[in-house]
Amino acid sequence: MAAVGAAPADATMVPPDSGGKQMETVTQEPFVKKPSWVEIHYLLKVSYILISVFMERSAFFGMNVLLTLYFVRFHHWNENLSTAIYHAFIGSCYLYTIVGAMVADSWLGKYKATLVWYILYLLGFIFLLLSSLPFSRGQALPKLLIGVGLTLIAFAVGGIKPCTTAFFGDQFQEEHVEMRRKFFAVLYFLINLGVLISMCVTPVIKKDIECFGKDCYGLAFGASGAILLFSFIIFMSGQSRYVKSPPEGNMLVKVCKCIQFALSNRLRNRSRQIPKREHWLDWAAEQYPMQLIMEVKALMRMLVLYIPLPMFWALFDQQGLFVIKPDQVQILNPFLILILVPMFELGIYPLIKMCQINLTPIRKMVIGMVLAALAFTVAAVIEIQMHEVTEMTPLDYNKSYLQIINLARNEVQVTVQQGERDFLTSEPIGALQKSFHYYKLYLEGKHQSVRFVLKSQGATTEKYHDIKRRKWYSLVIYTAGANISNLLLEEMNAKPANGLAAVRFVNTLKKDIHIFLGSGDAIRIGKNYKFSDYQTMERGEYKQVRCKTWVGACTMDLGLLDFGAVYTVFILWGSRSILRVWKINTIPPNHLSILWQVPQYVLITAGEVMFSVTSFDFSYAEAPASMKSVLQSIAMMTVAMGNVIVLIIAEAGLLVQWAEFLLFACLLLGVCIVFSIMGYYYVPWAKAQQMVREEQEQQAQREQQQAQKEQQQEQWWEQQQQRRWEQQQHWKQKQQEQRARWQRQQKQWEQEQLEREKWQQQDGDREGEKPAPAQDREGGNLDLDKQ
Repeated sequence: MAAVGAAPADATMVPPDSGGKQMETVTQEPFVKKPSWVEIHYLLKVSYILISVFMERSAFFGMNVLLTLYFVRFHHWNENLSTAIYHAFIGSCYLYTIVGAMVADSWLGKYKATLVWYILYLLGFIFLLLSSLPFSRGQALPKLLIGVGLTLIAFAVGGIKPCTTAFFGDQFQEEHVEMRRKFFAVLYFLINLGVLISMCVTPVIKKDIECFGKDCYGLAFGASGAILLFSFIIFMSGQSRYVKSPPEGNMLVKVCKCIQFALSNRLRNRSRQIPKREHWLDWAAEQYPMQLIMEVKALMRMLVLYIPLPMFWALFDQQGLFVIKPDQVQILNPFLILILVPMFELGIYPLIKMCQINLTPIRKMVIGMVLAALAFTVAAVIEIQMHEVTEMTPLDYNKSYLQIINLARNEVQVTVQQGERDFLTSEPIGALQKSFHYYKLYLEGKHQSVRFVLKSQGATTEKYHDIKRRKWYSLVIYTAGANISNLLLEEMNAKPANGLAAVRFVNTLKKDIHIFLGSGDAIRIGKNYKFSDYQTMERGEYKQVRCKTWVGACTMDLGLLDFGAVYTVFILWGSRSILRVWKINTIPPNHLSILWQVPQYVLITAGEVMFSVTSFDFSYAEAPASMKSVLQSIAMMTVAMGNVIVLIIAEAGLLVQWAEFLLFACLLLGVCIVFSIMGYYYVPWAKAQQMVREEQEQQAQREQQQAQKEQQQEQWWEQQQQRRWEQQQHWKQKQQEQRARWQRQQKQWEQEQLEREKWQQQDGDREGEKPAPAQDREGGNLDLDKQ
């Protein structure tokens, strides 16, 4: 309603002195909308949570990025054991989310539960810091400290993740849904900003500062712990502004009992004569309130809707398989998120809204899945192009490949014999040379013993080697005293993961040698053509690699180790301080430009923004008030389920990399279609509540109408009773009147009878006094007889 005295919006103003002439309407330019008091109010309220989550994520990823290196290089643990511990730790962080959510929703409440998890978090960092001090060196003590520390951190992270997200959503009122969605995007933005900063700063602290003569892991862990402490203090500082929802009791037990009673009650009432109910959970209505049944229905709908979601995370967690270096991958993803989140929130989403397109949360998540599938399709195309340029020829089922490397002083010719026939004869290979190509070896089974005959200057040497099919080998020929001998090395037949270079060392010296790669421990290689395992290294020039021989310290020049290349380095004697090496490239480096990999990262990150950010708000909005944290934890557990899918498919190793990419893309597209169909029939929580309210209103109206009808019937019955009573009273009155009239008539008749008798008596008395005439005595008095 317009204010009193105000002109309508479309009215033309006429000033008093204008002579009645209308003035031209002036259209004002649109102005930039300033933040409303509601936005400022929410910003002041949730700023404590935003800053604390930003710092908590910085602390976690600052520790997480160093964990595997800490196990391998500081405590000298086996690489496989270190990787297994790391993956178990990450899986536990997602697994314990359900425990944290149950504690928050059922017992302590979200705020108090978050404080408890923070305390466990800090204790875990203290144990981890103690494990990096010199006195903890050994076997049992560091494992105990690390085990306790990582367990506490896993519990804390699993508890904080759903609690802070749900507690963040609790600060917004129900009518400010759009405001809550925008602030969830800000939360996701700050999380990735913390990840980016920690991944850039923590490795620098570890590498540039030494503690006890080694990389300072303790300082890095201590810095992350200090950041976590500040996060804890900031979170507690805003307690006076927070909206703290009380816990709802042991909801998990209530939900389980409600489901159990509904199923058992349905089984007890299987008769066709009993009318069916709309939903199977409605069979719990005899014992549980309708509000709880509604919440359980919402939970079941969300659980069914979440079934396809792990496939998205299965693809997303494999972006490390793209060719960019690992540290670049870890930095590139949060960096792109920092760009794309504002772009979507301030540009793309408002533009779509202006086009009057209803982009619901489920539609956003579907588009995110499609973008992820496109990213892996692009990755498969790039992988195919890369293999055409750099990979070896694909192996046939019954073949193996062999190259010959001659370290002997003279020319050598090799003959491979199977049984009594010569299988192949190589061309003569000069000293310190290798064959120009790989020779094909045809095998009759999974493996076969093959005889190698070496001829050099009239001397012949024979040796048997066991050859397995579908493998790549290098036959190394070297001088052994006055004769020649040979060594069979199995080569890598695939490029190293994550764009790293792989190098293996062969020690041709007569003494052991120690090689120092990076800041890790030395690699010991035995004498007389012993060889090391493959070591993965980042791309770079390695001009002065430190080593140590029996005569003292030395260096060797490895040159450039390029992206995706595989090298075998033969260590030869040069001088006391500088060793000579012969580096053989068995798999060539990648030659595709790194710019070809940018589109797939943009697509997968855009898919993450549309999928992950939306799932935060969607999980909160669709959860009943008593299950906010539980549904957040279930949404986060889909990430762990995605990792399980990766392990099942990828670890089988049945497909090459590009085919595996295409398989995952096709699976995600299929899941996307299923998710779209499920989303089409999905009933949102607000709509379900509205439907229930309408049903309750209709039921109330029906009950009211029934009550009114019953009341009318009762009134009619009362009226009938009243009318019947009145009739009875009227009949009684009539009877009484008739009885009274009859009594009066009877009384009158009796009086008349008495009077007649009296009259007769009087007449008799008179007649007795006066004799009647004779005719009267004989015939009677006619007049008297008439009377």
